[in-house]
Amino acid sequence: MVSTLVVAAGLLLGALLVLPAAVGWQRYVIVSGSMTGTYDRGSLVLDEVVPVGELREGDVITYRPPSGSGPVGLVTHRIAEITTDKLGQRTFRTKGDANEAAHPWTFHLPKGEQARVRMGVPYVGFALAALGKCDLRMLIVGLPAGLIALFGIAGLWREAGAEPAAVPR
Repeated sequence: MVSTLVVAAGLLLGALLVLPAAVGWQRYVIVSGSMTGTYDRGSLVLDEVVPVGELREGDVITYRPPSGSGPVGLVTHRIAEITTDKLGQRTFRTKGDANEAAHPWTFHLPKGEQARVRMGVPYVGFALAALGKCDLRMLIVGLPAGLIALFGIAGLWREAGAEPAAVPR
């Protein structure tokens, strides 16, 4: 019963990792509390890449804030405001749902495409983050392998000590 549940959980986690990639979605783990209430810390968000022209205020995107803005790395936040600058480029300002105010910085998305959150799965990000640690991956692979080897050796030991079966003549 327990082994069936473990296998089912493993298959579900594997499906969450493989199927989105098969349809072109990207996955990110929420590591801070700035989106709490919508995507809590440890959630896995699945993003689809869309043309920047499709983005609207209220969409949640995963992007890299401009240099010197404070956050380092990718951030998943809601678009609070879209304006046009003096050169006619779309300018974005974002805000975490749990934050009181929008970010003080604005930014452009020059690549023409942007990751927009399609859905979130609570807690799965914790498992993904844990799998990023080499020691834990070794344990996940090594423990079952060690148990299989141990049971195999125990079976051989029992067979070696058993009386040989009588051979019919």
